[in-house]
Amino acid sequence: MYRIERPVYDEAFIRSQLLHRKKTSTTLRQRQAHWFRCSSKKAKAAAFSFLPILTWLPSYPVKQYLFSDVVSGLSTGVVQLPQGLAYAMLAAVPPVYGLYSSFYPVLLYTFFGTSRHVSVGTFAVISLMIGAIVVREAPDAMFYVPSANGTNGTNATAVLDVEARDLKRVQVAVVLTTLVGIIQFVFGLLRFGFVAIYLTEPLVRGFTTAAAVHVVVSQLKYLLGVKTQRFSGPLTVIYSLKAVGSHITNTNVSTVMLGLACIVFLYVCKDLNERFKKKLPIPIPGEIIVVIATTSLSYGMSLSHDYQMDVVGKIPTGLLPPVTPEFSLLPNLITDSIAVAIVGFSMGISLAKTFALKHGYSVDSNQELIALGLCNFLSSFFQTFAITCSMSRSLVQESTGGKTQVTALAAIIMVNLLGMFKQFRDIPALWRTSKIELAIWLVAFVASVLLGLDYGLLVAVAFAILTVIYRTQSPKSAILGRVAGTGLYCDVDEYEEATEYEGIKIFHSNSSIYFANSDLYVYTLKEKVILTVCFKYCAEGKRNLIPFTSFEQRNIGSTYICVQFMEAGSIKEELDN
Repeated sequence: MYRIERPVYDEAFIRSQLLHRKKTSTTLRQRQAHWFRCSSKKAKAAAFSFLPILTWLPSYPVKQYLFSDVVSGLSTGVVQLPQGLAYAMLAAVPPVYGLYSSFYPVLLYTFFGTSRHVSVGTFAVISLMIGAIVVREAPDAMFYVPSANGTNGTNATAVLDVEARDLKRVQVAVVLTTLVGIIQFVFGLLRFGFVAIYLTEPLVRGFTTAAAVHVVVSQLKYLLGVKTQRFSGPLTVIYSLKAVGSHITNTNVSTVMLGLACIVFLYVCKDLNERFKKKLPIPIPGEIIVVIATTSLSYGMSLSHDYQMDVVGKIPTGLLPPVTPEFSLLPNLITDSIAVAIVGFSMGISLAKTFALKHGYSVDSNQELIALGLCNFLSSFFQTFAITCSMSRSLVQESTGGKTQVTALAAIIMVNLLGMFKQFRDIPALWRTSKIELAIWLVAFVASVLLGLDYGLLVAVAFAILTVIYRTQSPKSAILGRVAGTGLYCDVDEYEEATEYEGIKIFHSNSSIYFANSDLYVYTLKEKVILTVCFKYCAEGKRNLIPFTSFEQRNIGSTYICVQFMEAGSIKEELDN
C-alpha cells in the first residue's frame, strides 16, 4: 500500500507566502544607457557578428583546407552554367540573368553568411515563384503590336514584341528582388529569425514537392516543342496541362527524342554520382556535358533551321553596370515579396542548420536573414533575381570536401527535381508516426499545386497554425505504467511492458492547462481515472473502495496527477449520500 500526501496550495497562498519576486537593482534608464553604451569590446563583437568572415579568415588553415576547397569549388562550379540558364527560364527572364544571379550573391554571402557548407544561388522553387509573379505583372498580352506587313491596318496581324516584354519582366524581377532583400534584412535586424519555426518540415517538404510538379508541368511544352501560353495564379497546373494537351498534335518529334536522350543521360549520371560518391574524386558533370554536346550538335546539324528546334540563342558576354531598380513597380509586389522572402529564408536556414549539426558548428538564424537580405538587395542593382540555398548543390559542395565559403565563389545551381519527387515517400512514414503532420504535408502539397505557390503557402501556414491550436486544445493523455527493471513510465494502452502499480493511477497529459482545453482535460481525467476505476471495483464487488485525489502535481509542459485508492473508512457516509 502506497500513501502519498502533500499540502494543497492555491495561487494566492503561493504568491503571498511562499514566493517573492526578486527586486531589480537597475532602472529602465540604466538599462537603456547600458544598451546604447559604446565600447571597443562591443564594437568588435558587433563587427564580428555582422561580418562572420572576420572570425574564420584570419585563422584559415591554408595547407589543410585550401586544396579541398578548390576541388569542391570546381566540382560545384562546373554544373553552374546549365542550371543558371535553366532557372532563369523558370523565372521568365532571359537566360543570361541566371548567370548574373549566380555570381554576385555568392560573393556577398562569403562575407556575411554563417554557414560553411551551403551554396547560395538560383533555386527552382524561388525561380518558379518569381516567374509566376513576373508573368502576372507582364503578360504576353501587353506586348502584342501590329505587324509591319499590314496595309492601312486592315490586314495587320499582331506580333509579340519579345524585347519589350523581356525588358519589363526583368524590371519586375529586379524590383521584387530588391524588396525581398529589404524585408529579409529588416527581419534580421529585428531578430525575426524565429519565423522559420512556423514553416515545419512537413509543410516545407509538401510545398517543395508541389513546386517540383509546377516545374515539370511548366517544362512539358519545351520537351514537346509546342508553343503555349504561360499561365499564372490558381489552377496554373491544370491550365498548362490543358494547353499542352490541345497542342499535342504539333509535337516536334526531334525535340522529344533529343530531350528524352538528355533526361536518360542525366539520370544515369546522377545515379552513378550517388552510387560511387565515395570513390569519385569529383561528381560526373552531366549537365555541362549535355550543354556542350547539344550545343555542338545544334551548330553542326543546324537544328534550329532544319528541325525547327528552339535554341537559347546568343548570350551576352561580360557583366552589367549597376542600375537603379524601377521602384514605381513596388506597390503591386509587397505581398508577393513577403512570401518569397520567407520561403527563401526557411529553406536556407533549414539547410544551414542541417550541415551545422552534422559538422559541429552553429549558425545564427538572424545573421542568415541579414546575409540573404544583403545578397538579394545589393545584387538586385546588378540585374539579378532572388536567390536562396540549394540542397543538392550544397550536398555537392560538402561531399567533395568543402570546408569554408571560399568554395562558394565558383558555385552555381544544380537542383535535382528527382530528389523532390522522392519526398512522396514521406506519406507512408508520416501515416505511421503522426496523422497531423501528414495532413500538413498533404494540405501544403494540394493547395500549392492547385492554388499556386503563393496562395498555397498562405493556406499551408494557416493550416499549420490551426493544427497547433488543435494540439493544445485536444492534448494526448494516457495512463502511465512502469517498465520493469527501469525508471521509465509509458502508456499502458500502447506498450505491453508497462504495468500499473496496484492502487495507484498515474495520469499524463502532454499539454499545459488553459481555458481552451480545461473542460476536455477534466472530462478525460474522469474518464481515464475516476470512472474507469469505479467501474472496475464495482465489477469486482469492492464497493467499500472509493477514489480520491491525494496528490496533484502540475508542470508547465505536461501534467501528472497521481490518484490513490484507499479504504472508504469514515467518509463512506458521503458516498452513500
